[in-house]
Amino acid sequence: MKMKWIRGCLLAVAAPLSLAQMQAQELDRQQAEKIFRLPVHCITTEFPNKMGQVLGSEADLKRPGALRPIFYGCFDWHSSVHGYWSIVKLMKDFPELDRDGRVRALLNQTITPRNVEIEKSFFQDINNRSFERTYGWAWFLQLQNELYTWPDRDARRWYETLKPLADLLVERYTEYLPKLLYPIRTGQHDNSAFGLSLAIDYARTVGQTSFEQTIVEHSLRLYLGDTGCNLAYEPGGNDFLSPCLEEALLMSKTLDTESYRQWLAHFLPSLFDPAFHLEPGQVSDRTDGHLVHLDGLNFSRATCLYGIGRKLPALSHLHTVAGRHLNYSISNIVNDDYMGSHWLGSFALYALMNKPAG
Repeated sequence: MKMKWIRGCLLAVAAPLSLAQMQAQELDRQQAEKIFRLPVHCITTEFPNKMGQVLGSEADLKRPGALRPIFYGCFDWHSSVHGYWSIVKLMKDFPELDRDGRVRALLNQTITPRNVEIEKSFFQDINNRSFERTYGWAWFLQLQNELYTWPDRDARRWYETLKPLADLLVERYTEYLPKLLYPIRTGQHDNSAFGLSLAIDYARTVGQTSFEQTIVEHSLRLYLGDTGCNLAYEPGGNDFLSPCLEEALLMSKTLDTESYRQWLAHFLPSLFDPAFHLEPGQVSDRTDGHLVHLDGLNFSRATCLYGIGRKLPALSHLHTVAGRHLNYSISNIVNDDYMGSHWLGSFALYALMNKPAG
């Protein structure tokens, strides 16, 4: 397929729906408060902690809060990042959740130029240049996306304070994509399509046209020729992403409507059947940090199905399938074991914000 035609398929996609646009029963204040409490608690919970770093010397043996003075909680760096995103999103749409300003004060205390410089220096360590590639990178850009669109004085300052790290990660992403000869199709963190999907939303929101074009170009290079994705092989035992559906969602953001319809008809023809059915992932033990991933899979599947149905209204029956996935796991994001509660709220919230109104 010629690159000229590929670029012609680019079409801007509407931003995800605001929580305020959703019906009350989909996320009322009580449910929002429950989700809000999870990241508020975990962003300052330093242990247990999965560091995920490469140690270059004995000098690197420091506690999480010393190495990452902002994103040290919630068990690992990326969960801390999307915990911050959840807090920002909910404060933005439900300001009464932080009526006393305690959470705002905490963010003012942690998001400082000095702390950002320390966080940035970790990524500049030669031993950790690929740290959190690309899952954590994409969630950090999603956090910036949310701050950028919040007309709030503190949010503007937080955005500008975090911008040096965002710029570094955009640079890393731009360097990495031409070297990624084949997409990573796993159901976990390093899934290429998931990271690209969040990253392109950021690029479009903040007006980084060059970064957007880079993402589009490489998304189409990696995925445009794909056909016949087999959902029967999903999910894996500890997946929290659907390789097929994440790819389908990404391509909905890079192709115009008709080109996308044609592509999807070859890639996932079963979605066009009004009787399409997909069983939610079943979780046997929610105290197991890997098995509980399947609750996250249900949320991320819902996000994808809502997005695909929004792109192609003729596939609105997918919203029903998405709702079943959301409903199966939504009750498990509160009063849950820490191995799920430190991150599942973010995935539930992301699914809800992509759910069409009505």
